[in-house]
Amino acid sequence: MGSKRIDSRRFWKLIALSGAIVVAVMLAMPLVGAVKIDLARVLAGQSPDYELMVELRLPRVLLALLAGGGLALAGALFQGLLRDALATPYTLGVSSGASLGAVTAICFGWREAGHMPAVWLGAFCGAGLVLFLVLGIAGRERRMSTFTLLLAGVAMNSVCGALIQFLHSMAGLAQSFSISRWLMGGIDSVDYGTLAWLSVLVLGSSAAVMWRWRDWNLMAGGEEWAAARGVSIGRVVFTGYVAGSLLTGAITAVTGPIGFVGLIIPHALRLRIGADHRLLLPCSFLVGAAFLALCDGLGRVVLAPAEVPVGIVTSILGGPFFIWLLRSRSRSVRI
Repeated sequence: MGSKRIDSRRFWKLIALSGAIVVAVMLAMPLVGAVKIDLARVLAGQSPDYELMVELRLPRVLLALLAGGGLALAGALFQGLLRDALATPYTLGVSSGASLGAVTAICFGWREAGHMPAVWLGAFCGAGLVLFLVLGIAGRERRMSTFTLLLAGVAMNSVCGALIQFLHSMAGLAQSFSISRWLMGGIDSVDYGTLAWLSVLVLGSSAAVMWRWRDWNLMAGGEEWAAARGVSIGRVVFTGYVAGSLLTGAITAVTGPIGFVGLIIPHALRLRIGADHRLLLPCSFLVGAAFLALCDGLGRVVLAPAEVPVGIVTSILGGPFFIWLLRSRSRSVRI
């Protein structure tokens, strides 16, 4: 599993194909929306087409690409680390912590914290708190394992979910609407400064994850199998959880929880191209980026001029896939 080499020509062919899809989506999606944009007027710098493209559409598409790529990569990482095809970036609790932090900020009516919206800051703090709590709980064992990490993450998911429901029930009408809207998950236009720091976090964490593809290949075969080949289980589990949590927490803080991207993309690619993380991880990032940008474009036009939050679009598409996956697993168990 870890030692099997994939064909170099096939590797670069699939990477190039995935990259071409991302480029095509990045060029096409800024033109999609309820208001038609004249590309000639954009290139000439004429209003309002130029402002619509440069200040609204393009940052939104870039955010969708970053978020989709990071969530799909985190999903592929956690599925390999936990050896569970149903694992998602939200399995281990960090997203619930980010959601709790954002809901708390909304309930207390916080607006801005320096140059950062307080909801984002609250989400970051919530994600960081859960990250340290889960590591503290799982790290009390003599050796951190995926099993203890999973149990700690599930426990924190449950606690954070209960606190979110409590705060939601105590919120006023306007705050309750804001909480519901944030929890749907959405891609909105952000400034380029936000895109810059988010790119550093997402691309840096993604590069670190892809660099250690051999470890994820070995872990996918089981902890005992990996340990017999010299893998430090505790260190690998710690590194994988922190890297995946940084991806998930940073993205969720800006977009809210967007479901199913980290489930659909890695699992579909694993069925098509195999489970070797050397290829699976970069392809998951690229295809996930294109998928979420396409879903966001669909949400902009399906009920135009109204917009459907991208979290709803991905859930509608992901629900049937999830059911199919469960049925496939049930058939394999019976066999």
